[in-house]
Amino acid sequence: MDYVEIGQVISGFRERMTKLALFDPLYELQRKRQTDRQNKPIDFMELGLLSLLYFFEQKLMRNNKAGVRDLAEFLLKVTGIFIDLDDVGFEDLARQITQVFRPTTGKKRDFTFMNWESGQTEHIYVSILKANAFDLKTNTQYYTLDEDGLELIFATKEFYTEFQLSIHQLVLRKQLEKGEFEGALRQINEMRIDVEALQERMVKLEHELKRNIVSEETFGRYKGLLEDIYLRLQMENEEFEELRQFVKETKDRVQAQTVRQADQRPYELILRISNELEKVHGEHSVLFHQSMVLKSHALGAAQESLYYTGLDSFNFDQDIASLIFSTPLPLETMKGVIAPFLPIQETKMWSLLTVWSEQNLLEDSSGQERDDTFLVIGGDSDEYRYQTMQRKLYKILMEQLLQMMEEQGHVELNSFIQQFEVPEHAKLLGERAFYDFWIYLHQRSPLRAVDEDQQQNEEQATLLEDMYALLGSRCLVVIEQQDIIKVNDRFSIQNMLISWGEQDDNRT
Repeated sequence: MDYVEIGQVISGFRERMTKLALFDPLYELQRKRQTDRQNKPIDFMELGLLSLLYFFEQKLMRNNKAGVRDLAEFLLKVTGIFIDLDDVGFEDLARQITQVFRPTTGKKRDFTFMNWESGQTEHIYVSILKANAFDLKTNTQYYTLDEDGLELIFATKEFYTEFQLSIHQLVLRKQLEKGEFEGALRQINEMRIDVEALQERMVKLEHELKRNIVSEETFGRYKGLLEDIYLRLQMENEEFEELRQFVKETKDRVQAQTVRQADQRPYELILRISNELEKVHGEHSVLFHQSMVLKSHALGAAQESLYYTGLDSFNFDQDIASLIFSTPLPLETMKGVIAPFLPIQETKMWSLLTVWSEQNLLEDSSGQERDDTFLVIGGDSDEYRYQTMQRKLYKILMEQLLQMMEEQGHVELNSFIQQFEVPEHAKLLGERAFYDFWIYLHQRSPLRAVDEDQQQNEEQATLLEDMYALLGSRCLVVIEQQDIIKVNDRFSIQNMLISWGEQDDNRT
């Protein structure tokens, strides 16, 4: 089992328990048992969250007078068709909920836990609602969300998890500024987990794109969602670039300080932070590229699929013919309906300029037929020099091949190339003629010195006569293999097995 740094594992235990303490009032509401007039159970936890959303909306609207009766009216409007209670019953529900969020004693809620980081029992005081004002005339107490209530609302919002990576990036920068390198290293590990979670969500989103886009409305919604994701990932990528530069500057500063100190641990930690941050940045870059692909290709493919789905579901008689014959349309509207189904107007015209256009003449001015063959290449041409080089190369390759055949009995092209990678021959592996030689052997297999096809082509026979002279009366059989040999960045060739064949003139 790998060594686990216990201090790092339980670091910040109180802060994490503080987050859990925010949800304790909701769990207390969940434990309540009460039924309506039809003996159906009432879910207090859901009503508690609705109450928080109500007070949050009142805070946004700057309404300072929201009490139990107002909350009861809101719950009646939202849940009245599902919960069978009268006005008094809903007011009682609202009062129970507010008393859980705001105890009647006026004190904050006490959440007790064991802090395993300090080894002591500690208390967390949570205040979800607080008294805002009091009306003496109506004897009504008004409430508003406290700071813990706002944090609980934000913790239940989806965007909170979506921007978790950005929050970790900000925290990481603060930790580096304070020199908390161990905490920064753990923060990077949490960032990696966030990136992995985003990757899973991106895969699910890609599947939803292919499966759920069935209308222009859903297409527009997914398009907006992808644009938001792309912009958010772009901002996170820019922040990663700034963090990389900041970590580099911090590493240089720590290195300069370490030279004068005996403790090397800070510099080792900042090196680990730099390496781990590069890994997370690389995974995030892949995610950023995937979002660009989704935004361009996948979304375009979904739109095209939506288009062809419309074509397949289109019915001319129902969508066009019945519309024309059953609905009295104006003449202008009728033209607009029919126009897409009419052929494009075509006009056949002959231009006088075709008389002076370029002509293909097969006879010269004397009436004799013109010879369109290529001129004969002379001995000083580039073609002749290339053939000479190719002739020498084929002879060298055949010599090497026959030598290996005599030693081993059969040769694979893969092993031939490996033995051919000596300094004096390595440059030949980058020449096209090297691969033409093996392609030729495979096409002519079984290969013999007496070849009727070669006698019919005197020019090619002259080119290959040295190679065939080495072969003598023997026969080579070349059989292709399954694997592909990647010789270099430019050339790849299929592996071949070269063996001896029957020494007769009959082809197999």
